[in-house]
Amino acid sequence: MVDPVRRAFVCGHPIAHSRSPIIHSYWLDRYGIAGSYAAIDVAPERFPLFLSGLSEAGLAGGNITIPHKEAAFAAVARRDAAAEAIGAVNTVWFEDGQLHGGNTDAYGFAANLDERAPGWERGRSAVVVGAGGAARAVIHALTERSIGDIRVANRTAGRAAELAARFGARVSAHAMGALPEICADADLLINTTSLGMAGDMGLSADPAWLPGHAIVTDLVYVPLRTPLLAAAAARGLKTVDGLGMLLHQAVPGFERWFGRRPDVTQALRDRIVADLDGKT
Repeated sequence: MVDPVRRAFVCGHPIAHSRSPIIHSYWLDRYGIAGSYAAIDVAPERFPLFLSGLSEAGLAGGNITIPHKEAAFAAVARRDAAAEAIGAVNTVWFEDGQLHGGNTDAYGFAANLDERAPGWERGRSAVVVGAGGAARAVIHALTERSIGDIRVANRTAGRAAELAARFGARVSAHAMGALPEICADADLLINTTSLGMAGDMGLSADPAWLPGHAIVTDLVYVPLRTPLLAAAAARGLKTVDGLGMLLHQAVPGFERWFGRRPDVTQALRDRIVADLDGKT
């Protein structure tokens, strides 16, 4: 008996820039799975109808990205613990006839560091720059790995304070002006803002403020070597780019929809880097 073709998707608005179809199509080809994964542009006003029609459209599930993650959180029948903690859903699938939602961003962040900076979780303190949805996922990952002192710095101090309150006593809120002080003994610095994206030479923080053993990671992956990572490397600090987070966060969803847990390999990374190089 021939296995049915399973179909999955990524939806957002806009969505043409997404590399997720390249990642999942690579895995489908590698493992010889009869399936497809497509990017679908869904405007916010159409999203509830789109989500409610997944089963009828023959879709096994998919990824949800900006600006729909909070709407998906509200719409699914059940949510996993990560989605509950982060307040957003980026992966949906069917289970027992119900649409379930999860968040794989925290998993992807931690798995990227596991691969590129083994032992990172032994650090005592982390500085997180930014207080948006990406920061929520990062802080959840840090708390899951028992980082005891998490310092959030943001241009709008009130948003940092809201984030700290959401996650409890281990998380403290700071103004951007406090970065030199809170970085002085930090083991890990994470940029979750858009500073450093292609064409932007801004630094979210100065690696000169960090101790010599610190690890610096940037969620931005276009370019792979952001100004922050370049400055950190020039200081001799360990750096981790953001591409691995994109690759690793895709793993749980693929397993949900297609029944095979895929590997994040150098060949896959090279495939995405080649695509990035061709469009930058």
